[in-house]
Parts: sequence; C-alpha cells; structure tokens
Amino acid sequence: MRENKKVQIVLGDKEPKPTVRQVYDKLAVEFLNELSGWLRHCKEAGEYADVMSVAFWCRRGNIEKLREGLEDGLLHLGRGLLFHITPSNVPVNFVFSYFFGLLSGNANIVRLPSKDFPQVRILCQGIEEVLSHQEYRELRDTVQFVRYDRDKEINDYYSGICDGRIVWGGDETIGMLRQSPIPPKAVEVVFADRFSFGVIQSEAVVNASREELSRLAKNFYNDTYLMDQNACSTPHFIFWLGDQTEKGAEIFWEAVYQEALQYPLEDIKAVDKYTQLCRLAMEREDIKKIEQTAYSNLLYVVTLQDIPKDLEELRGSFGLFFQCPIHNLEQLSDVISPKSQTMLTFGVNSEKIDSFLREKGLRGIDRVVPFGKALDMGVIWDGYDIVRTLSRVVTHLL
Repeated sequence: MRENKKVQIVLGDKEPKPTVRQVYDKLAVEFLNELSGWLRHCKEAGEYADVMSVAFWCRRGNIEKLREGLEDGLLHLGRGLLFHITPSNVPVNFVFSYFFGLLSGNANIVRLPSKDFPQVRILCQGIEEVLSHQEYRELRDTVQFVRYDRDKEINDYYSGICDGRIVWGGDETIGMLRQSPIPPKAVEVVFADRFSFGVIQSEAVVNASREELSRLAKNFYNDTYLMDQNACSTPHFIFWLGDQTEKGAEIFWEAVYQEALQYPLEDIKAVDKYTQLCRLAMEREDIKKIEQTAYSNLLYVVTLQDIPKDLEELRGSFGLFFQCPIHNLEQLSDVISPKSQTMLTFGVNSEKIDSFLREKGLRGIDRVVPFGKALDMGVIWDGYDIVRTLSRVVTHLL
C-alpha cells in the first residue's frame, strides 16, 4: 500500500504481488526445512518450547507427510495473495498461518501480534535470514509481515487486494474484519472463539504406573500452562468417567501440581487468577468444592456439582481449572455446540467416542486427541482442510 506511517513493516521490503505456485512447491519445502535447521541450532530459540515445536513442524519429513494427503492426481495451484490476521495472545500462530499460505502456493501479507513476544522476534529473524540466501530469492518478494493497530482503512486496503483472507481471533475480531469486504472470488477462512475440554477415565489414572502418570501430567502442563490457557485448544474443564472419580482426580491434580512447580507465576497472573476464583465463589451456586490451599497459588481446581449449562463460559487462566464427574459421554450432548473444538482424552475407549460423535450428529468437536497434542497444529484445523481451501484445483479433460 502507499506509504502509511500507521503500518510498521517488520519483514519484507515491498508489498508482495499476487503469486501462483504449485501447492507444496519444492522450493517452499526446502525453505521450510532450512528454517527448521536454523531454529534448532539457534540457542535463543531453544529456550522456547513453542518455537521448537515450529522447528519440528516445518522439517522436510513432516511437510512431505502432509503433502501425501493431497496426492490425488489433480493440479493444485495457489490463488494469488493472502491476507492474514493473527491472534494477539498466541506467539507462534502467525508463523503457522504463513506456512499454510506458503504451502498452498500463495504470496502472503501477515499482520503480526501487537504484543512484542520474543518468539515472534526469533521467528522473524530466522525467516529473514534464510530468505536472504540466494536460492530463495523467488520467495523473498512473496511475503511481508506487518504490525498496525486496529484500523479499518488499512483492513479495507489489504482485504480489497487479497485473493483469500485468514482470520484467527475472537468473534469480535471476525465481525470487525467482515466490515472490510474482500473481492467476490476471494475465499475466507475464519477461526472463531472456540472451547476445549478433557475427558478422563478415572480407573486409567488410578491404575497408571508412575511413569504413565508423570507423562500425563507433563502433557497436560504443556497443553495448558505453556500458553497461560490462552489457546483455543487448551482444555479448561475436565470430565471424569468411571467409579473412582474422586480418587482419580486427587491423583491427577497432585501430579499436575508437581509439574506446575516450574511455572513462572508472576504477581499480576496470581492476582488475576485469585480475583477470578473469588468472583466464582461469590457468583456460582453450583460449586461443590474448591481446591486451592493444597496446591498453593499454582493450581486452583473448582469442582462443580453437575455439568454446567454455561460450560463454554468457564475459562480459566494461569492454572485455574474446572471439573465434574459424568456417567457417560451422552451427557455431554446438550452442552457441545459449534463453539466446541477439541476433546482431549486419557483412558477413554476411542470407539465409544467415534460412536458418540457419529450417532449424536453434533455440530461441535472438530478434534479428538490425547493430552499432550492440544497444541499440535495440522493442515486440518477447526474442521477446515486449510491448504485445500487456500488453493484451487485446475481440472482438465484431455
């Protein structure tokens, strides 16, 4: 766009023009693999687990595996130019959005998080350095990372020139962006407010070995504390199945607490969490028990008497979780909605889960994964096959 002092250019000397490349283009795959190596050898990057997950994701082996899902004998090409709006509270989401745009054969303009996360700086440094290599000169001019405050004029401009718009954010952000029209043939992929929860078979916890319990607790910690419970796929509520729910919960939360001892609970986080707990205690009549003193300020567990009707409103932060026992999965039918995204499980029969989702015909739940996989990003997310959606198929009858 014309020089605009409201827009900070973080990466990319000039605005990219629409580019059409083949999906999973060889050059793009090589670039991502080299970026993976750069991140894995960067000492500062090694300090951040989420950056290391990016490095693991973009290695050649993983990308080749993803490409296999698109090998249908058809010609898949990019659409041209994509405009990405990424969330302000998840540091590495922007780079996954860029990867999807790149792998789907497009040029990309990516609005970065407004907060100055160190992970964003590291990732931008790595991308810029690898793109400076001569062999990737074709890709250098196909990307630009920008920052700007909420501004309809800027949104109007980028939306007006794009062939596809990707919006990661809350319902409010999506509503705001939809005031900026996109061209008639452009596609839009939106990732709205979602809610995720866990289901645990109590007997599986009670009978777990020390190693299994430690692994479960570590996986849960990674799914929740690492993102301060901000990710849409982070479980906020745990439903307990089986006949040993109280014992299972006691064992589980004690193991989680041991993992949480490494969590950097800053003063502001502790105050915000305690304030939320006090408000819950004053306003909710369905609270059966609150476990707080046993785990210090690192972990609060609020036990409800029954499944809450406002399940998706119960979102903790910085180590505040909710739980209640259930007799069977069918009890969840009334509270699963289109906002329900990920079901995390441990010890639950997968066939029962599949049968439950299939027979109930629910409009929610797009992912069922074990604990530890909540944050694993794939090309299928929120029910979208992202690379397919952001590209186009050329048909030919010869």
